[in-house]
This record gives sequence, C-alpha cells and structure tokens, in this order.
Amino acid sequence: MSTRDTNPFPSDPDRHEIWEILMRRDFDAFLAADWSLTLPDFLESEFQGIDGGKQPNPDQWTLKYASLAPYRDEWLRQAAEFTNVEFRGISKRDFLFETCTLQDIEIQENRAVAHKKFDGRTETIQGEEVRLLWQTLYFLKKVDGHWKISGFVGYLPNPLGQPSA
Repeated sequence: MSTRDTNPFPSDPDRHEIWEILMRRDFDAFLAADWSLTLPDFLESEFQGIDGGKQPNPDQWTLKYASLAPYRDEWLRQAAEFTNVEFRGISKRDFLFETCTLQDIEIQENRAVAHKKFDGRTETIQGEEVRLLWQTLYFLKKVDGHWKISGFVGYLPNPLGQPSA
C-alpha cells in the first residue's frame, strides 16, 4: 500500500469526505473500470466539465462535457485503456497515489473547490514511459449532508502558465 494512500484530513470531516471521493473512490472505481462505484459521488443535474487540453491559455479550453453522460463515456474509455497497461515495479494503484496530490480544498458554505494534481512518471513492462502531468479543479456541492461533484476544469497544465508534457 502506498504511503500516500492515507487520507490527510482525519480531523476535518468535510475535507476527509472530499478526499475520499476524489482520491480513493475515484481511483478504486477507475482501476475496476466500474462507473457505478463513482456515480453516487456526482451531482448529475448540475454537472459540467471543462477540458483545458493541458494548454496554458484559457481561450483554448472547451466545454467538453455539458452533462455527465459524455464524461462517463470518456472516463470508461480511459479506464478500459488503463487496464491494458502493465507497469514495471509498481502497482497501478500505488502509481496513481504516488503521482497525485490533493491537499488544497477551499470550502465556503455548501460549496468547495479541490485542487487535484498529477505529477509523476513510470515505465511499462515494455519499456515505454508513462507520464502523468496535469491538474484539475473540482467543484463540489454539499447536498443532504454529503459532498457531490458538480463539475470541474480539468486537464490543466501543472504548473499553470506552462503547457504540460
């Protein structure tokens, strides 16, 4: 188990729940390629997703997901593709946790913005480099006492201001 698999917010119930949604549940569902495991974490009626295309200029960002269904389809496509990758010396789960950080979560009233950042690399068993380098701003809303993802601005350069690899 990765050392970064531990939720860094044990005494903050809101941030703890948001971290669980965006890290543990997202990764576990993605690795299982099972959308049903993450679907309850979304606020479908308000969802939208903006794709930054890893471009530093916001004029190049697009409203790629006007609803949850196209995002689900892309998520499932990426998850299926990821199941075919085998890494050398690290499990897929450990690679995701070692590559990703989620430390900055701003909460005001019943809304939150969470900064999920990927920055890491590894090698497949065939010797090909796999590089994850982007960040996503997730927007969440507290509904009936639980946090739900209402949208995101994703695939942004990490750090901002520079194109990502």
